[in-house]
This record gives sequence, C-alpha cells and structure tokens, in this order.
Amino acid sequence: MNSIKRNRGINCQLQFNHDSKKIWKLISAPNHLEKFHPFCKTNPIISWHNPPYVDKIEYLNGLIYIREFVIWEPFKGFELYIGEKEGKQSYVVWEITEIDQSTCSLSITVYPHLLNNWPYFVSYLPYKLIIKPKLYDYLFSVISGLKYYLNNNKKVPKNHFGKHKWFS
Repeated sequence: MNSIKRNRGINCQLQFNHDSKKIWKLISAPNHLEKFHPFCKTNPIISWHNPPYVDKIEYLNGLIYIREFVIWEPFKGFELYIGEKEGKQSYVVWEITEIDQSTCSLSITVYPHLLNNWPYFVSYLPYKLIIKPKLYDYLFSVISGLKYYLNNNKKVPKNHFGKHKWFS
C-alpha cells in the first residue's frame, strides 16, 4: 500500500438491520460477489483454503480483476488489493461496524491507483469530477446489492441500480 495515497480514499457506508455475524458470513464466503454485486459476471476463487485468500472478479463488460486479501479480521472486515493481473493495484477496505445486536453498518473505501502518479494540482479536478463520483456510485451499487440480497434472500439482478460506464 506504500504507493497508494491514503488521502484519496472514496468511501461509501450503509446501515443494515442485520447483525454483523450475518454480514460477515456473506462477505467472507467464497464466490460471494456473485450473490450481490450488480456488475459481477463471475467471482471464481483462486485460493480460499488458507490466507492469503485470492479470487477473481469478471465484470459484465468482460474486465477481469484479481483480488488479493492482505488483512482478514473475522466479523470486522478485510483489506485487499485489486487490479488487472500484473497491473496497477487499488487498495480496498471493507469494514463492518456493529451498532447494536441487530444493526450494523458496512463501509467500503477504495484508494484508487488512477491518477496516483500525477501531481496533485493536475489530478485534482479529474479526481473530483470523474473518479470520485464514478467510484462512489459503484460502491453504493455494491453495498445496495448486499442489502438487497440480505433483505430479499435472492441474487441481485445485473445492473439492478443502473448501468455503470466502467463495469457494465
């Protein structure tokens, strides 16, 4: 993570009327993105028996990213690198916060590699006007898909919350 500036994180958080154990059980299962991620075509595992856990996500548009989990804290969340195989990586933090026995929140923060090597003053406007809103919409769709799955006990339909220019 040393090459990723933590001050450029994009965060989305939603509250759930479910306990943290139920959220953790879902997000820590193999192939979990196939159940609730609205832009996920497939989510095959590469290694899920012992850490480090590694899987792939193939988006609806055919883009394939590898996810390598580097921190794994049961019932609290995980941290991972994501990106094309042997390409630039973004850092992602999934964090569960227990509010009470039947309520919790889930936040996902992405520290994107995009524009990371550009000077701050040059990248500021593209980051604020393009990257941040697009990634926030993406994260909101992913967490909303998780909520949809838990509330309806069925797989989220593809592009359920609208198409995304980068992943649909």
